Amino acid sequence: MLLRPLLVAFAFTCAATAFAQDQNPPPAPKDKTPIVRDRQNLQKARIRQGMKSGELTKGEARKLHQEQKTIQAEKQMAKADGKVTPEERAKLRKDQNKASKDIYRLKHNDRVKGDKTDTK
Repeated sequence: MLLRPLLVAFAFTCAATAFAQDQNPPPAPKDKTPIVRDRQNLQKARIRQGMKSGELTKGEARKLHQEQKTIQAEKQMAKADGKVTPEERAKLRKDQNKASKDIYRLKHNDRVKGDKTDTK
């Protein structure tokens, strides 16, 4: 006799718990390219450090910042359809490799902040 009300209560509790759960899947992460984002942040920090130390002239820093903006725009285009393909990731990685080499090359050339060769 007592068993039947307990089974009904148990079934009701299970059903209520199932319906109480969120039926919507968790939102997809907004940044589907965290490696690209982290690498961009590191490259921007390298550029800032080069400007602060005088290793980069204003013109060199401007060129490097523009290169980072181009990579950012390319990343946004890749993410526009909601899926970043392996080919798009490879292109972003290739562009970031080039940007990294450019940062190194310009930080280690003979020009320093305040040179007459600094282009504005």
